[in-house]
Amino acid sequence: MMLPKKGRLLMLLASQVIVIALFFHMFGHRHLFQEEEPRRPMHVLVLSSWRSGSSFVGQLFGQHPDVFYLMEPAWHVWMTFTSSTAWKLHMAVRDLLRSIFLCDMSVFDAYMEPGPRKQSSLFQWEQSRALCSSPVCDFFSGDQISSPKHCKVLCSQQPFDMVEKACRFHSHVVLKEVRLFNLQALYPLLTDPSLNLHIVHLVRDPRAVFRSREHTTLELMTDSHMVLGQHLKTTKKEDQPYYAMQIICKSHVDIAKAVQTLPEALQQRFLLLRYEDLVRAPLDQTSRLYKFVGLNFFPHLQTWVHNVTRGKGMGQHAFHTNARDALNVSQAWRWSLPYKKVSLLQDVCGEAMDLLGYLQVRSQKEQSNLSLDLLSSSHTLGQVYQEG
Repeated sequence: MMLPKKGRLLMLLASQVIVIALFFHMFGHRHLFQEEEPRRPMHVLVLSSWRSGSSFVGQLFGQHPDVFYLMEPAWHVWMTFTSSTAWKLHMAVRDLLRSIFLCDMSVFDAYMEPGPRKQSSLFQWEQSRALCSSPVCDFFSGDQISSPKHCKVLCSQQPFDMVEKACRFHSHVVLKEVRLFNLQALYPLLTDPSLNLHIVHLVRDPRAVFRSREHTTLELMTDSHMVLGQHLKTTKKEDQPYYAMQIICKSHVDIAKAVQTLPEALQQRFLLLRYEDLVRAPLDQTSRLYKFVGLNFFPHLQTWVHNVTRGKGMGQHAFHTNARDALNVSQAWRWSLPYKKVSLLQDVCGEAMDLLGYLQVRSQKEQSNLSLDLLSSSHTLGQVYQEG
């Protein structure tokens, strides 16, 4: 018996409802409407050494509104165990970094005095724009560059638990660290399924690093002693700066070579950045950095990067990031270091310089000739790291 036309339409409609219901049941609402899953957080480690421009690179990330940034959290570990050595503390530093990447700030309990604490208990906390803006401290809006000086005055009294809240609020967690000297300590983080770790390996001409370290000897004394470790007592005082540089240069070589032994998929998590390339082309290199970790290069950040690298001075404070002639700063060693010191330094850091593309000078005349470019355009490890 044929159903009337109206009945057939109702039956067809009912069958379509059943199909849609089954579709919802099997695939869920998000597939039908093509909703995206929550974005997985990006974890970024800026891995460098003292006086290599790492504070500036940290700020390139830290000023981005999508980034939660902390500067050198391992300082807390080192200052708790000042009689130890860099290598003995590698595991503690690694575990600290992992906890921070996962926004678990209870890890600091082991390195801070017990009792109530403020976010200002963190080393150089005011360098973090995320701790000076919403949801922690509503002073800087999303399109503003934060000022550490103003942040320190206006936002220092926030409770410490706001640090964790700020961390979870952002899509990217970026940590800058200068207290790791090999890649082996980081292997567990690279393969940890709970992390999405990308590493920016920042290097700088050892001659420029040495010159800057000479100007910050007192500030770096504790760290330098921990780097020298057992060799502190057996090394003449005048030789200690060169021995420290030898250790630092070897660490860059070891890290760079270790990348070559990783599976290709993990090699893609690394980006090599030379400070000199950054100051020569700050907008292009910052764009490369942001692309590597999936950040947008907003117009206000482009303006800030241009202005902060094109100042007139040489920098007012060793550990502050302010407007300066960055290109001029990068060349300052050429007219301020005696060639004798440069020659000694090239002897202890020669392998690192050759590997990373820093050309050596063989006389005071070569050193003083600023038209002579000492930066190789095709350094050996270029093919190993992400080119962005």
